[in-house]
Amino acid sequence: MITAEDLQAELAHCHCSESHYQHWLGIRYTEGVKTLAEKGECFWLLDAIASYQRVRLIKCNPNLQEFQLWLLTVNDGHSAVLACYEDSPSTCSPVITQDIPFTDFVLPEIKLYVEYGVVLLPSEH
Repeated sequence: MITAEDLQAELAHCHCSESHYQHWLGIRYTEGVKTLAEKGECFWLLDAIASYQRVRLIKCNPNLQEFQLWLLTVNDGHSAVLACYEDSPSTCSPVITQDIPFTDFVLPEIKLYVEYGVVLLPSEH
């Protein structure tokens, strides 16, 4: 398993992705997100985000069709919370929250954006 420092170093090189990859649930994701999923061993995070794209809360909200901010926060004891926001967490409450009882994800927090059906790192925005 990669260390938090090594994963952050890998992600620091991810900017302006030119390639998109197709997730089996229909969304696409960038090279940076592919790096995150492979190096951080967290394809489950993509699965979780993709699985919510078909729920009514997202399908019926035009703002969320254009932009979503997904925030994974890892707690002490290796539990985590995955939350989806319409905007910055400092300006609004989450639209979706999922408790994750256990994760070995190495970073204490990661933000991902979904823009028009493409998952990307903030540095790729």
